[in-house]
Amino acid sequence: MTVLKIPRLVIAGTSSGVGKTTIVTGLLAELRQRGWQVQSYKIGPDYIDPGFHRLASGRPAHNLDSWLMPPQELAMLFNRTAAGNDIAIIEGVMGLYDGGGDGMSSTAAIAKQLDAPVVLVVDARSAGESVAATVLGFKMYDPELNIVGVIVNRLGSAAHQSIVADALVKLAVPVLGCIRRNEALTIPERHLGLTPVTETDTSVTIAAMAKEISHSVAVDQLIAAACSAPPIEAAEPPPSMAGTRVRIGVAYDQGFSFYYSESLAGLEALGAELVPFSPLDDNHLPAVDGLIFGGGFPEMFLADLEANVAMREEVGLAAQRGMPIYAECGGLMYLAQQVVGFDGRTYRMTGLIPAVCRMQPRLQTVGYVTATALADNILCAAGEQLHGHEFHFSLMEVEDAEKFPWAFRFEKTRTGSVYPGGFARENILASYLHIHFAGSKTAAARFVDRCRDFQTSEA
Repeated sequence: MTVLKIPRLVIAGTSSGVGKTTIVTGLLAELRQRGWQVQSYKIGPDYIDPGFHRLASGRPAHNLDSWLMPPQELAMLFNRTAAGNDIAIIEGVMGLYDGGGDGMSSTAAIAKQLDAPVVLVVDARSAGESVAATVLGFKMYDPELNIVGVIVNRLGSAAHQSIVADALVKLAVPVLGCIRRNEALTIPERHLGLTPVTETDTSVTIAAMAKEISHSVAVDQLIAAACSAPPIEAAEPPPSMAGTRVRIGVAYDQGFSFYYSESLAGLEALGAELVPFSPLDDNHLPAVDGLIFGGGFPEMFLADLEANVAMREEVGLAAQRGMPIYAECGGLMYLAQQVVGFDGRTYRMTGLIPAVCRMQPRLQTVGYVTATALADNILCAAGEQLHGHEFHFSLMEVEDAEKFPWAFRFEKTRTGSVYPGGFARENILASYLHIHFAGSKTAAARFVDRCRDFQTSEA
């Protein structure tokens, strides 16, 4: 057992939309400008916020989620990636105590697991002295949580700031930042939240965030709070299980960008060389033994995906050769016969799945699910389970649900509702499910092994 001293701090919120990502991004950029080597994290199943973290800190961000991975794996991931850095900054998810039910994977639960101090972000846009009552409630709800201070966001004036700050003084809660409303700090949004950094130039916005944090937040006090975190006992990592090298193509461009960096690292630890390619811009697949199509926003680029006939045909030929192909959410849409966009037009995709995906005006589902394999597939055997999450605006429509080769039996963790999902046949597996290979190591090993089998068959 190794003891690590890792300065760490959780930036939490009273709810979604209070400005956590803006504050964390600005803080990361400010710390980087000061010469600090900072490692950032995002609690929960989020692909977009870590992109802003990466641009601000200069380092890949990592997700911490106790549903997608067992708590002991979460701890090892944090210890491994945080060790050797000057400080770790952890952005919370939704409100401090919100999670997948019974506090599962909530910011509070993970802050306690990591024994990390918490700074609470409060949106004061429509409140004054009541902000203090809100903060008091958050502190009293779980006295074991170490809330070390508050950052008050979206203040309207100096008078407004005085009212809120004076009320918080009565609670003896340190005010570590007071930020005024500022449109220059706004990040563009659309149907799944913030617009990914792969589609926008955020350099000016991030610079503005860093400037605001340096002027309006007591950064030195935040650093001191992070340094007050106690040492962590870290178990030794298991030995590498890497086997014969295989090459796996990973779709990555503006339409497909939803990947957890440590999830992909789990494939690399098993002997995979990951080769990025673009379904939008490349005419040919790289020389690989397997393919992964992650989630993202293919619905925003349907005309371009349809127009790239050469790529669609090469993916089809790879499937015919028996190459293992795994797809999540947006990847499922790309493997379908057609996608009906928000504009009502129908666009041809690869046609590997006999189904049509249709964009809807409202979010169709969000949350954690347990997926039980209905038959053997390239990730798991029949009856085995995967923990994952769903978050999508489209629906997959099939002609005959009774004969369709559904991949999984899904069960929602919050409601218990059960329904079939995904597509599995021979070398293809696709569904709306997002998983993390750090928490699904058996699935990762099975997929890499299937890619090795294909490599051998092609030799």
